[in-house]
Amino acid sequence: MALAKSIEPWGGHVHILLLDRKNPVDTNIAKNTSIYELKDVSNPMAVALKKKYKADSDNFRWSLKPVFLDFLLNNCLSVIYVDNDIYFFDDYRFLFEDLKQYDILLSPHHYPADPEKNQNWLEANFRVGLYNAGFIGANKNAKETLAWWAKCCLYRCEKNYFRGLFDDQKYLDLVPIIHPNTKVLEHKGCNVAEWNALSCVKSEMQGRILINQEFPLIFYHFNNFSLQLIEKNSLIFKTYFQTLKKYKSKLQEKDLIYKTSIVDRIKLSLWKILNKMNTAKTP
Repeated sequence: MALAKSIEPWGGHVHILLLDRKNPVDTNIAKNTSIYELKDVSNPMAVALKKKYKADSDNFRWSLKPVFLDFLLNNCLSVIYVDNDIYFFDDYRFLFEDLKQYDILLSPHHYPADPEKNQNWLEANFRVGLYNAGFIGANKNAKETLAWWAKCCLYRCEKNYFRGLFDDQKYLDLVPIIHPNTKVLEHKGCNVAEWNALSCVKSEMQGRILINQEFPLIFYHFNNFSLQLIEKNSLIFKTYFQTLKKYKSKLQEKDLIYKTSIVDRIKLSLWKILNKMNTAKTP
């Protein structure tokens, strides 16, 4: 609902594929939303994915991205997929203008790539993928490539570094090769997160957020990693949190961060240590 609220100033409509209706959904909360269930978009690929993956698994949900995009493109000229933990801060309509010229839009992670100071981030590009699967834009000409992506997810949707796989995401590395009319977004204000904090430096100026003192912040990705590291007094976080509280008044900051495994917590601690070491080396 916060995502839907964030796009209101610039229009647009949010289409939601809801796989779990244990709790009733108040569709009046955000009037610029449409909610679908799996039976609404079901096709042979969706059936095959449901047979392979558990219905309540992340792998199943992620694998349905290309299926849902393909379904929506039957009635839309172009569609942009975003994860539900994304929030828009500025006018995003230029992305749809891009889709009049390009068939697919991809968003780089913008991980640092310095082999002398940021080796951990440099290698992350190859472990988890060059592009973030929390965003992808497509028009009708991309249907064949979306079908290919769905087949890849049916083959394997898992984290497997030995095989060079990272869920649904790593397959996107091949998209600009198999579909040349793909645009890789150069706008650093798109898909900002704490994983690219070193490459996409945030600043506040007269109530507006700029990235690298040049690009307006278009949308921010509030995944668990970002929520653990973002400055809670920042305009970015306060804006998001205040919007969330409109729909869940008793929400507290600690409620936003889900519990992670011991391994994940160790990884995060190591990341913080490495980040401090790299920062200290910077003149």
